[in-house]
Amino acid sequence: MRKACQVCMHHCSLGEGQVGRCGARKRQGEKIASINYGRISAMALDPIEKKPLNLFRPGSMVLSVGSFGCNLSCPFCQNHGISMQKGSMAGTVYVSPEELAEKALAYQRSGNIGVAYTYNEPLVGWEYVRDTARLVKEHGMENVLVTNGSATLEVLAAILPYIDAMNIDLKGFRAGYYQKLGGDLETVKPFIVHAAASCHVELTTLVVPGENDSEAEMEEEAKWIASAVGKDVPLHVTRFFPRYKMAGRDATKAEAAYRLADVARRHLRHVWVGNCR
Repeated sequence: MRKACQVCMHHCSLGEGQVGRCGARKRQGEKIASINYGRISAMALDPIEKKPLNLFRPGSMVLSVGSFGCNLSCPFCQNHGISMQKGSMAGTVYVSPEELAEKALAYQRSGNIGVAYTYNEPLVGWEYVRDTARLVKEHGMENVLVTNGSATLEVLAAILPYIDAMNIDLKGFRAGYYQKLGGDLETVKPFIVHAAASCHVELTTLVVPGENDSEAEMEEEAKWIASAVGKDVPLHVTRFFPRYKMAGRDATKAEAAYRLADVARRHLRHVWVGNCR
């Protein structure tokens, strides 16, 4: 008998030994377990503004870590080498929650405020985020989550007590566009609302020419953010650059990003443009 994964909207139905579409969860007996638990593919001490978070501990540094796997299939993914890796631990090292929390503490002297779970989609291995974040909080440090917001509210509830700030990708505001990326807008919207009720949240929309770059869509997105979450929620409007399966496409023109940011500012107080320098 097959068993459905309960982490995200895909609810992958898995037989024994099968790996879900995220590449990070596997059916093992009666359980569907995270196979990327503690498997770190990237680690760096980053400025908090690179997450991007502009209104949470500005000027600080955060120890950023990533694993492998993602439950979306964005053709422009900047980290596709790790996020699109499916079921393989190649290129990773095991770092226990205890070890990572101790590393974060050791980097305090370099201005580190805690740990950011980023680079791939951290919630496909949410158990590691929960276990590590709990220890980081015990050290008096902070936790940052960089996520696509494509997870169930049950998963969100399990980690929220330990998360201080999130940057959530809001890919666009059309159901059809989300479907092209392998996602679901109606999963992301309540995720944003519930997260913002418990921690600091900033949103990022990557503007892709011909895909999600209309003023009408940005108007609708900004109006929804203002009404459902609040006018003070920061939004980062970011330029697309050719990557991965969209390497042959033109980059977003800077003026287009600035124009859409101006549209968003009709409804939101904090809007920034990214990747324009």
